[in-house]
Amino acid sequence: MKLDPEGRALSGLSTFLTFVGLNVAYLVACLPVVTIGAATSALFEVAMRYSDDEQGRPLADFFPALPRDAARGTVVLLVFGVPAAALVFSGVFWMALGSVLGSVAGMLSFLGAVWLFAAFLYGCALVARYAQPLRQTLRSALLLPAADPARTLLLLALPAGCASLAFVLPPFWIILLTIGFSVGAYAAAFAFRSAFARHD
Repeated sequence: MKLDPEGRALSGLSTFLTFVGLNVAYLVACLPVVTIGAATSALFEVAMRYSDDEQGRPLADFFPALPRDAARGTVVLLVFGVPAAALVFSGVFWMALGSVLGSVAGMLSFLGAVWLFAAFLYGCALVARYAQPLRQTLRSALLLPAADPARTLLLLALPAGCASLAFVLPPFWIILLTIGFSVGAYAAAFAFRSAFARHD
């Protein structure tokens, strides 16, 4: 039996292993926590490039993208990611009070966290896509959730759906740890490219 190097099965296996490697590389790059912004920007960079007629080599291109996106991606994390996490903790605190006022404050905190998380995703994607001034990147990231609500809901549905599945079906964690983030970034890349094309 002859193996055809150009065959669909072998090509599919090669792509699958590439995304597994990319997923592992991304998770390792996120381990220091402060590097989450840089790692996410680098992941979006290679995912958007690959979603455009499979250009580039996702795993090989990820490592050069990390230092290139490090400074701006870290600022995006500090400006949007850290306040989003603080609002989540605030929301949990207010909801735990059990009062009407606490529930309202908790819901507002959660809504603010969702908005900032969406801005974080857009910010990382903008860092990955454009070499523009940082102030413009942050401003665009903050405004894009309102400017493109349909695509924003799609972008938020991806991590929300994965988190829900992992909560309901613990074995789903295996998928998240092997291909979840890399494939999710690839799916999000189409929404990013479409949103950016509208506002370019």
